[in-house]
Amino acid sequence: MKDGRTELLQGTLDLLILRTLSQLGPLHGFGIARRLEQVSGDTLSLNQGTVYPALVRLEQRGWITSEWGLSENNRRARFYRISAAGRRQLKEEVAQWERVAALVRNVLTAD
Repeated sequence: MKDGRTELLQGTLDLLILRTLSQLGPLHGFGIARRLEQVSGDTLSLNQGTVYPALVRLEQRGWITSEWGLSENNRRARFYRISAAGRRQLKEEVAQWERVAALVRNVLTAD
């Protein structure tokens, strides 16, 4: 992309959200999006139309749970946390990602 931003491969947002919640504990959707942008060096840009459908999907699958609370600026917000099933899924997703990355690396470096 011309502005230096990176597009996610389909399915990787779930992995990134699960990893973020496993590292940092409960976060609201805006906090998750900002954290992912931060660790990507601002090469990843996420909006509500991307993050919130993913959070709904993850919650429907039982990989995260949510509860209402107050954000740091005293606004009502839904906070998400990874579940035990989500931790198991995260391990599977990381293993799958490593297999795919190795495959792509092998193809790109083949003579």
